[in-house]
Amino acid sequence: MQFRDRREAGQILAERLRVLQEKGALPEPVVLALPRGGVIVADEVARALQAPLDVLVARKIGAPFQPELGVGAIAGDDAPLFDKRTLDQLGLSEAELAPVVAREREELHRREQLYRQGRPAPELEGHTAVVVDDGVATGVTARAALRSLHQQHPERIALAVPVCSPEAFSLLRHEADDVVCLDRPSPFTAVGLWYEDFEQVTDDDVLAVLRRQ
Repeated sequence: MQFRDRREAGQILAERLRVLQEKGALPEPVVLALPRGGVIVADEVARALQAPLDVLVARKIGAPFQPELGVGAIAGDDAPLFDKRTLDQLGLSEAELAPVVAREREELHRREQLYRQGRPAPELEGHTAVVVDDGVATGVTARAALRSLHQQHPERIALAVPVCSPEAFSLLRHEADDVVCLDRPSPFTAVGLWYEDFEQVTDDDVLAVLRRQ
């Protein structure tokens, strides 16, 4: 399945989630987008579920020689979550990645401050946290985000994405109460391949969506 753009993907994903909501599987939902790309998808989901929308900022830790290759991730003030198998394959140690972690932690805090504009994080106790992204490749960033959510004690946690790798889907099923993924193509390669238009989402795009809430 290839989506026209993130808006279309969000609309189709929202239809699937509405079915779950009508069955009572998503009580009192709060939609949390993984920025930046996930915000556009989550906007459609929040509209369909008639739920508040906020952000859950997580950052991928990339390999020093190939930043797009995720070897770990951070969310909130939690310790980094590393993909130890990938580290071993690349011959990297956690200590070697300390400068990358520090840089991503700084960017994480910058984005939280920018996107929240002084607003507190949403109250999740008694709610279903519906975490939305535009796709999942390795799953390490989503895992870090989901693990950080458990500390906020939501009633349930659901992860919803238009597309994900089969390997990531298997891993993430253990991190959330529900994982909704419209397509799990194999071979997967990269999230952007499953969109006709995968234009980069900017901070201004994110703020424009959040201001409409």
